[in-house]
Amino acid sequence: MRYLVILKAAQPDGPPPAELMEAIAKLGMDATNAGVMLDMGGLAPTANSARIAVTAGAVNVVDGPFAEAKELISYVVYDVRSKEEAVEWAGRFMRLHRDLWQGWEGEAEVSRVFGPEDFAPQG
Repeated sequence: MRYLVILKAAQPDGPPPAELMEAIAKLGMDATNAGVMLDMGGLAPTANSARIAVTAGAVNVVDGPFAEAKELISYVVYDVRSKEEAVEWAGRFMRLHRDLWQGWEGEAEVSRVFGPEDFAPQG
């Protein structure tokens, strides 16, 4: 099962500590070697973003930046056996931040990604 983990945190005042970045690289290598990490990355500032909406039958595109976006967002996609396994990997990532970046605060949301198998005909 694939899980998307979205990490949200306040915009930092400076770059993350080098020790944290080394620990994150090691965790990413551990997840890759375990065969569970499919992709990871950070999202660019919303000035580079667009929102597309359908309203009253019309498709509207609005380019960023979006004023309410005050967070730094990154993500990782895991392919694991259970939600608990995805939570464990995300928890390891969060503990690295807690332990290696004093004062850092943020949250991670773990969501299952549906695949074609979830919409197969019943029977």
